[in-house]
Parts: sequence; C-alpha cells; structure tokens
Amino acid sequence: MEINNDSLDVLSNFDENTPVFMMNYINYKEVVSSTGKEIYNDYMKAAFPFFQKIKAEIIFKGKPQVTIIGPSNEKLWDEVLIVKYANKNEFFKLMQFKEYPRALRASALSDSRLIFCK
Repeated sequence: MEINNDSLDVLSNFDENTPVFMMNYINYKEVVSSTGKEIYNDYMKAAFPFFQKIKAEIIFKGKPQVTIIGPSNEKLWDEVLIVKYANKNEFFKLMQFKEYPRALRASALSDSRLIFCK
C-alpha cells in the first residue's frame, strides 16, 4: 500500500482554497489474536489527536452493502471512510506528522485504497 507519487502531484496542483475529500476503502486483515477491525479501531483512536491538530473531520463511516452498478460477483470490502480536509495543505500536514500511527493502520489492513475526491 505505497503512496502513488503521480497522484500526489495531481493533488498538489489542486486549488488550495477548496475542501479535499479522501475516501478510504478498507479491507481488514483476518488476524489470529484480534481482528483487523479491532486493530483499525485502535488506529483510529491513535490517529484522532492528529486530526484535531489540523482542519479535518470524518464525515462518513459505513459498511458497503451491495453493488448497484458494477460487477455483482466481486466481494465488497469491509468499510468506507470519508475524511474532509479544509484544503490540500491540511492533508499534506497530516502526512508530515512523524508520530502518525501508519504502522498500526497497515497492521490492520490486508488492502486499502485512498481516493482523492472533489
């Protein structure tokens, strides 16, 4: 789950006075000692103080239910989370926090997508 630098270039050229929305599409790991969902909940608790330091808020969190348009035979992942940042600079601030719990997030997920939306 590496950062796509070409995509970051697109975001960096986005208007800095416009809100940025990031859709997190999440597929939890199945872990023996605890579930990926439990680990991800620990990550969210650890990440929340960082969101408070910048202008960002979680505006939606939910479980995908059924595909209305698209292949119906593909298994839906576990969760969708949408975070609203005041602008692109607030997102980049979050990425710069060295103490941000990236490893905890990675340990919870078997796969994920972070999709920039406007």
